[in-house]
Amino acid sequence: MRYELYYWPSIQGRGEFVRLALEEADADYVDVARERGAGALTPFLEGKSAERGPYAAPFLKAGKLVIGQTSNILQWLAPRHGLVPKAEAARVWAHQLQLTIADWVDETHATHHPVGGAFYYEDQKPESLRSAGHFVGTRLPKFLGYFERHLARDKGGWLLGRGFSYPDLSLFQMVAGLRYAFPRAMARLEPKHPRLVALHDRVAARPRVAAYLASDRRIPFNQHGIFRHYPELDA
Repeated sequence: MRYELYYWPSIQGRGEFVRLALEEADADYVDVARERGAGALTPFLEGKSAERGPYAAPFLKAGKLVIGQTSNILQWLAPRHGLVPKAEAARVWAHQLQLTIADWVDETHATHHPVGGAFYYEDQKPESLRSAGHFVGTRLPKFLGYFERHLARDKGGWLLGRGFSYPDLSLFQMVAGLRYAFPRAMARLEPKHPRLVALHDRVAARPRVAAYLASDRRIPFNQHGIFRHYPELDA
C-alpha cells in the first residue's frame, strides 16, 4: 500500500512525527502537499472527500481509510511496520508515551503563541515572555525528567526497554526541536538528562533516519512551525 501523508508543505510541525515513522519503516508514501501544494488538503478539511474527515492536518490516507491526529496515526501505523511490540500492554504504554509527547508539543507551541494561533507572535510578545519563562523554568525540566526516569527504569536504551519503538522517534524529534528553539536552556539542562541525549543520538544514527535527515525530504526547522527560535524567549 502506498500511503498519502497530508500536511503543510513548508514546516515540520506535527506532521514530522509521522514522517519519521514512515521513513524508519521504509514505507512507500507520498508527502502530498509538497508535490501538489497546500490546496490538496482543502477537500478533506472541508469535508468534501471523506465521510469521517479530519479536523486538521496531519492526516494519513491508507486505501479508503483516512486517519487524523498524530498520535492516532502512529498508533495505527506502528504495529503494521514493526514499530511497537505485539503485546497489548506494550502497545498501550507506547501510546500513552506518545500522548504525553503530544501534550509537550502543545506546551512548546504555546511558548510563542500563548494567546492563540490566530495572532502573530509580535501581537503577543508580553504573554509569550511569561509563557516561555514558565515553560523553560518549570515545564521543560519536568518533561525531560519524566522521560529520563523511564529510560533509567526500563533499561536497554529505549523507552520500552530493549525494543525500539515509535515513541523513541518522537522523543528524538522533541530533543532536536527544543535544541533549535531553546539552545541556551537545552545546553544547561541536557547534562542532567544523559539517557535522553543518548537516545536522541541513537535514533539519529539509525540508517534510515540518518538518510532521511541528510535528504531534502527533511524540512529544516524554521520560524513557522512548532519549534521557533526567539532569543528573547530562551532564558
